[in-house]
Amino acid sequence: MPLPIITSQIVVWPALLVVVATTALAQPFKLPTANRALFERGGEERFFAPTVGKPWTSGTFGCVRTDGWQMHEGIDIRAVKRDRRGEPIDPVMATADGTVAYINQRTGLSNFGRYIILRHDIEGLEIYSLYAHLSEIRAGLRAGTPVKAGETIGVMGRSTNTRQQIGKDRAHLHFELDLLINDRFPEWFKKAHPSERNDHGAWNGRNLVGLDPRRLFLEQQSRGSAFSLRQFVQQQTELFRVLVRDTRIAWLRRYPGLMVANPRLGTQPVAGYELVLDYNGLPFQAISRPAADFAGVAKYRLLSVNAAEYDRNHCRKLVTRHGNSWLLSTQGQSLLDLLTY
Repeated sequence: MPLPIITSQIVVWPALLVVVATTALAQPFKLPTANRALFERGGEERFFAPTVGKPWTSGTFGCVRTDGWQMHEGIDIRAVKRDRRGEPIDPVMATADGTVAYINQRTGLSNFGRYIILRHDIEGLEIYSLYAHLSEIRAGLRAGTPVKAGETIGVMGRSTNTRQQIGKDRAHLHFELDLLINDRFPEWFKKAHPSERNDHGAWNGRNLVGLDPRRLFLEQQSRGSAFSLRQFVQQQTELFRVLVRDTRIAWLRRYPGLMVANPRLGTQPVAGYELVLDYNGLPFQAISRPAADFAGVAKYRLLSVNAAEYDRNHCRKLVTRHGNSWLLSTQGQSLLDLLTY
């Protein structure tokens, strides 16, 4: 059995073969508002709505809040149309063909205020788009309603339940592209957080793990019909690898296309998986592993950490460093518990 090649940052298994069937789609995603400054040279300040007193980068995806220690799991898109009172009136449009998955009309139940989630099936991957802080959601929409890319689903606003309200000058659309972690989230949440409320069932934000919409839109723009969502997901930057001694991982039942073939397995039965996750906790590859690889593993074993990526993006605190050693953090173990529940 060949041994892994271990560097100070990552583990690479020789002879791993990625088996993926991809079907390129011409521009499957559209921007959700009429603001197109994202594609203009130097247009970032006219596209991203920053937090108060911060640069436009605070309206982008990633570890961009609280000096890099707070995750922002979407992008905030500026308004381009306003009424006489200065309120935003930009139509908000579906980013891709899909169906309505969830609607929240009760602004007091979420810091997203009034929001809608759409489900899309692209290249066999189930992906969800979220549109938050809306002033209104189009009448007649309900769970299961089909929508087309570019179809108006609501109006931009500044609804929220936070103590500090969103000012007119900062009115924006908070937009996310997410993968869903586990259908059994409500049961897991009740067990893991018995004293906390869950007002949104499986559509609780903790059950959605985001991709960077800015990067996706720009890559789609540059690659045209060669853009592949599946390849985009599989090419996320690795933060860490972990062995999971479990063969019934909910994530893999939903996203079997993220599996990577392991020629070393041969005819041996699968005893668990090696998961590769990015800094936001998105498992973008899974490699089947035999029982021999789990000697001494109770449930999880951290295999490696990309130290350079951790130094760049550590806001989710999924792993922790003790001297020259790395450990799964409480947050990291909690994420794995949800993935496998």
